[in-house]
Amino acid sequence: MAAEAPVTSPDQHKPGNLRLARAGGVMSIVVLVLMAVCGNHKGNVENYFLYGTALFIVVLLVGDWVLRRNGLRP
Repeated sequence: MAAEAPVTSPDQHKPGNLRLARAGGVMSIVVLVLMAVCGNHKGNVENYFLYGTALFIVVLLVGDWVLRRNGLRP
């Protein structure tokens, strides 16, 4: 007789290390901005993508912070 694993939904799983995830997001922002400022590329198109990606991560982090502050996320 094989043992069966319990069936759980995704909301029953524990989240990962949130502090580590936030620190990784901040470090990613810093690296992207430094690549745009100190990069060896010419032209502004690459800078737009780097700044846009950094801004997107900032929006995600601020949105997560606001939702957690208002109690809408665990």
